[in-house]
Amino acid sequence: MRLALGTAQFGLPYGIANQNGQVTRSVAKAMLQVATTNGIDTLDTAIIYGESEACLGEVGTQGFKLVTKLPAIPEDCVDVSGWIIEQVAASLSRLGANAVYGLLLHRPQQLLGEDGKTIYQVLQELKKIGQVQKVGISIYAPSELETLASQYRFDLVQAPFNLVDRRLLTSGWLYRLKDDGVEIHTRSVFLQGLLLMPKIAIPTKFAPWSDLWEKWHQWLSGHDVSAIQTCLDFPLSFPEIDRIIVGADNVNQLEQIIGAATGTAQVDLPDLRCDAENLINPSQWPKL
Repeated sequence: MRLALGTAQFGLPYGIANQNGQVTRSVAKAMLQVATTNGIDTLDTAIIYGESEACLGEVGTQGFKLVTKLPAIPEDCVDVSGWIIEQVAASLSRLGANAVYGLLLHRPQQLLGEDGKTIYQVLQELKKIGQVQKVGISIYAPSELETLASQYRFDLVQAPFNLVDRRLLTSGWLYRLKDDGVEIHTRSVFLQGLLLMPKIAIPTKFAPWSDLWEKWHQWLSGHDVSAIQTCLDFPLSFPEIDRIIVGADNVNQLEQIIGAATGTAQVDLPDLRCDAENLINPSQWPKL
């Protein structure tokens, strides 16, 4: 199973389509059981995802590969090495783990600053002592890789990739990363739930892309396949992608997603590609 379970919802009321708020501990435990039963072996979290790490530590993560992310290093930080080591120690404590599979930088551009070499060196040290198996970066756009990948070697890269945001493919970085032996995780398969919403429920601030929504919903109405399955079929069709991170608000949603990922629709997928940064980058949505 190439799905990984994203756990932002375990710590925050996350996602534009989220109607249930933050996942409770009992629901989180039930979701991890469903994940285990269906062969999902990777959990994706981050220090900035509210209570996510603490929730995972409480409900138990035995048998899972854990991937977490370091937040931006404070600008006034005088001991970068010490700060990173403390953050990772606290993260492991919350997770109830001795080590994590992956540690990613949430603000990889800091590698290009004056502390960049120190940051990278500390990450490598954490690998050496066995607290981290793979180090890497979480990016918003493949263009970030142009400078970063020329200066640093990463074990794991996480990037957005979906029917609308195809930059990882069109930029050539999907194949370049794989040729370099990098493990690739993709996120935002449902564009934070926007691609699963009925057309009438799409917030008006996304009206500038009404042609795109019209094309998408017309395609869905003309094909006997669900929006969930179509969204998943796209990244699953690329063997270069190791894990596709999916989030869910409850057990039923997760079971739906898993069910959709286990079958493939024998149809040509719609071309919804769009390069508008303020649509494909959810961090830009509050400005709309």
